[in-house]
Amino acid sequence: MTAPPLAAAPPRLRRPSVLAALTVVIVGAAHVLAWRGADVSPAALAEGWEGMRDFLGEAVPPDLSWSTVVRPGLDAALVTLYIGLLGTTLSVPFALVLAVLGARTTTPNAFVQQAARSVLSFLRAVPDVVFALIFVTAVGLGPFAGVLALVFHNTGVMGKLWSEAMEETDPGVREALRTNGASGVQVTSHAVLPAVLPQLAGLLLYRLDVNVRSSLVLGLVGAGGIGFLINQSIRLFRFDEMLTYILIVLALVIAVDQLSSAVRRRIGR
Repeated sequence: MTAPPLAAAPPRLRRPSVLAALTVVIVGAAHVLAWRGADVSPAALAEGWEGMRDFLGEAVPPDLSWSTVVRPGLDAALVTLYIGLLGTTLSVPFALVLAVLGARTTTPNAFVQQAARSVLSFLRAVPDVVFALIFVTAVGLGPFAGVLALVFHNTGVMGKLWSEAMEETDPGVREALRTNGASGVQVTSHAVLPAVLPQLAGLLLYRLDVNVRSSLVLGLVGAGGIGFLINQSIRLFRFDEMLTYILIVLALVIAVDQLSSAVRRRIGR
């Protein structure tokens, strides 16, 4: 008669370390400071409910006048789409060059890497709204300032994403080409870029989706598009017009999101 197998000992519960407890305390203290520093007040929100109710009462139903509201809103939405499209595509060559220069897999020179990464960090650190304000003073009000703002900011963001994608490529192919005497340009064009091209295209479509939304905000500071009409309707207290423009923006964002998702799925096959 064989003895029954011994039951496995229950796992010992690990006591929380001092570091984990200290992390919880620090995160909790940071949230307390943030709550106070941001003047978060649920009571103020409750007291302001009547103002929100009046605002919604004036906004609903939306103004659907074709000639004065809907048609200008659709035209401005197209301008917003154009700003996002050009701001994305015109930044591609600059982002690609900086991504190649800033990736360790394509640029062995440490000084060139740091210089390219510093440029990308600067372009990312400056918000697109700040770029829009700068270019509005340079080229005047209108969508061109929004395009320039997105080109500069999107170069920094997309260049960073593309650079990280290039650094994740398989080193075996690169080393094989280098062993056979390939130059750095040949390694980049024949090993790195073909390997990450679907990922680069997916990131580009993602940035297009983001930039269309960003171009709406840029319109609030004078960079044209439907954001300008929303700002104007708020200043004139025409909240019913504002709601119409917001609904147009919602339709535009959903359309761009569905289109980019369909293209990304096709690329991923």
